[in-house]
Formats: sequence, structure tokens, C-alpha cells
Amino acid sequence: MRRNPEFTFRAFSLFFAITVFLTASLAYAGDVYVIKVQSAIQPPVAGFIAESITKAEQNNGDALIILLDTPGGLDTSMRDIVKSIMESNIPVIVYVHPSGARAASAGSIILLASHIAAMTPGTNVGAAHPVTIGKDKVDKEMMDKVVNDAEAYVRSIAAKRGRNIEWAAKSVKESASIPAKDALDKNVVDIVAESMDDLLLKADGRTVETKKGKVVLKLKGKKKVEIDMPFKYKFLSYLSDPNVAYLLMMIGIYGILFEIYSPGSIFPGVVGGISIILALYAFQTIPITFAGVFLILLGIVFFILELKIISHGVLGVAGIISIVIGSVMLIDLPRSIFAISWKSIIAVAILSGIFFFGVLSYAIKAQLSKVKTGKEGLIGETGVALTDVFKDGKIVVHGEIWNARSDEQINKGDRVVVAGVEGLMLVVK
Repeated sequence: MRRNPEFTFRAFSLFFAITVFLTASLAYAGDVYVIKVQSAIQPPVAGFIAESITKAEQNNGDALIILLDTPGGLDTSMRDIVKSIMESNIPVIVYVHPSGARAASAGSIILLASHIAAMTPGTNVGAAHPVTIGKDKVDKEMMDKVVNDAEAYVRSIAAKRGRNIEWAAKSVKESASIPAKDALDKNVVDIVAESMDDLLLKADGRTVETKKGKVVLKLKGKKKVEIDMPFKYKFLSYLSDPNVAYLLMMIGIYGILFEIYSPGSIFPGVVGGISIILALYAFQTIPITFAGVFLILLGIVFFILELKIISHGVLGVAGIISIVIGSVMLIDLPRSIFAISWKSIIAVAILSGIFFFGVLSYAIKAQLSKVKTGKEGLIGETGVALTDVFKDGKIVVHGEIWNARSDEQINKGDRVVVAGVEGLMLVVK
């Protein structure tokens, strides 16, 4: 049976057209990707958000939703996140969720920078006044410059997204904060949604402008794909917790000190070295005061002196007080998310006392204790003369018979004390 060439060509053309259409449809039928940020804004969080945006873009996602609940965080990390959102090729929706969550301080600026800003009833946003921490405290004039810079920054973001510029400026200058309903009424956010599905329904059909241009959102009924934070970011985020960094620093110091006083232990030195390195990483993102560090080190010096000088506990108490004050001053911002909790400080003070008065004292006593073996172990030991001893003679020490000599006449049966060792001859008196 002969085939019709024209029919074969038309069938192939139809098949090719259908394949291209289906491929194109699937390419644009992207999913909605979802991530959770429920912590302070720090470098690991900024890295996670940037990586998630890239992944959603590569997978032809229709949008990325950030479920946000944060008390704020570092200005540098917040600006990195804002840049990632501004440079995104897909819409980024920031949704303050669940009820009771907040987008405070740096979080409020991230919310303003999003393509679609949304909140759950029972949430709040605001309080974006900048705060300086660490050793580089600024005077009033410099602080005014910092506030003015932050105000200009948030004004530009609000203007670009068509949101309430005056309220954005007020959140920086006066730490203004408002609940979800008021934020919607004042054009601070675009949507107040009860749930994720409600959010997708209300966002559907809206037009936003991404880096690639204007995009009409088609989110109704789309599949939601959650992106979990990779282990590396979870680990780095955990390390960036001020309490964890503080405890790592103290463990590192004590581990190295124990290794110094008890050489060859190995384990304390290894743990101490690793802990110090991890603490240094954390303190790169958490500004600290040198005064606090010096007071903690001074407290440790007091503990060491207590073990070497008879002070009847005065130096030990001074060491505990110094460590407590230094810990409080280490991050000089008591009501900040970067403050070290009193539970951590008290726990370290108690464990410091136990460590130095207990464990470390045994190591030092072992070093300073009298040698009990070899030639050095015989000096100071007592024995009994088996014969008269002067230029030579014999004695018994620890049940052993030794040749002995003395510079004074010793009679048989007298008790003797070993004053020195000359080869196999003991010098006694």
C-alpha cells in the first residue's frame, strides 16, 4: 500500500505543532514556590532568600512567596534581600504569616520592597528605626545621618512599589507600627488574606513589574511547592544566635586553657579551637564591644590567680563578677534581638566557678604535686639504717635495701631521710 506524501507531511506538521504548544504551555504553567523566614534577618537568611529566588526562576515558577515572621535584624542583610527582590525576574510575594507574626524593623522594609505585600489578620508591621550596636557607638549628629539615610532608602522603595511613602518614612523616624487592617487602609500593603489559598485568589490577575517587565499574575489554583532551608543555612543561622555564639566563645576559651594546663589531653584543645573559630564567624555578623571581651578575659585571669595565690576566694568572686559584667556588656543592647539572655550569662558564671575551682584545680595540683616515681620520687622519703652509716652503709626505704652515705654519723636502727641520689647511692641525713 502506497503512502500519500502530502498526508504524511501534514500529519507530521500537526504533531510538531501540538508538541510545541504543549511544551510552551508547560513552560509557562509554573508552580508557586514557598519559603519560610521565621527568625532574625542575618546573612544566612539573606543567602537562603537569594538562592530560593534563583531556584524559582530556573524552574519557571510563577512566583515566590516568603512567609515572614521576624523581629528585624542586620541592615546589611536586609539590603541584600531587598536587592535580590528588586533584581528578581519573577514576582516575589512577602506574606506576614501566621496570625500573631510580625514584620518589624528590617522585616517591614523587606515587606515594602516586595512585588505583592500581604499580611494575615492579627499581624503587624513597622518600627523600622535604625539602631547601632557594638563598639562603634555614634554621636547624635552621626545618628541623624544614619536615620536620614534609612528614611531616604525606605522612601525610594515605597515610591517604586507605589506604597504609602509618608508612613514608610514615619516607621523609620518615629518607629511607627500598625496592624494588618490599618496597613491595608493606608496603602502600606496590597492584600490582607486569611490563608495561603486566599492570598493566591486575591493576588490573581494583579499586574506587577519585575526586572523583566510587567507580569500579570495567574496564581489561582496553582500548585504550591515549599523550599526547605538547606542544612548549611540552618547551621549558620543557628551559629548566628547571640547566645550560641557566646557559649561557643566561652567553651573555646576554657577548652584551650585546659589543654594548656594539661598538655596532651588533645580533646579539650580540639573542641576549644573549633568552638573559637565558630564563635569568630558568628561575631562577624553580631557586633561586639571590646570592653566586654576584656572583662571576660580579666575574669578568667582572676580565676587562674585564685588557683596560684591564697586569696580566700576573693579573686574567684572577682572573676565571676567580671565575667557577668563582661557578658552583659559584650553586646550592648539589652532589649535587642541580639542581646544575650540572662539565663546564658548566669549558666556560664556558675559553670566558670565549677570549672576553675573544680576540674582545672585538679589539673594544676597534678602538675605541682610531688613526683612519686624514679630518682625524684625518693627524695624526702624516710627509711631505717640497717648498718652504721657515714661514708657508706645500708638503709631500707620502701622495703628496698639501698647503699647510702652521709656527712654525719648515723647509727644502726636510726631513722633517716633521703636528701639526694647519686647513681645507685642515696645521700641521707
